[in-house]
Amino acid sequence: AALQALKRKKRYEKQLAQIDGTLSTIEFQREALENANTNTEVLKNMGFAAKAMKAAHDNMDIDKVDELMQDIAEQQELADEISTAISKPVGFGEEFDEDELMAELEELEQEELDKNLLEISGPETVPLPNVPSISLPSKPGK
Repeated sequence: AALQALKRKKRYEKQLAQIDGTLSTIEFQREALENANTNTEVLKNMGFAAKAMKAAHDNMDIDKVDELMQDIAEQQELADEISTAISKPVGFGEEFDEDELMAELEELEQEELDKNLLEISGPETVPLPNVPSISLPSKPGK
């Protein structure tokens, strides 16, 4: 009976190893199938994205985009010019030449400098200390 039990045990161990191998194979196949399904979904979604991008770009032409960007740049330049023109102070006929104004300013500054140079006085008088009014003792003779 012990020999029979040992044979049975060996058969069960062999069956267990076969079942374990089968389960491992099934697990690997399940993982491969999941990966294949994931890849299929990714590829399908990439196809949808490519079609959507193509549809979005069908209405766009690079020349049209360049032309539009040039129009925008021109309009921005025009807006800047208008803004500059509006922001300039209105003199109602009072137009001044910048060079003339600078020359006049330099002349006034030079006159002020000349005036300051002419007004420079001599050295200030420094008060001297008072000299003692008492007489000093005479020096003894030799």
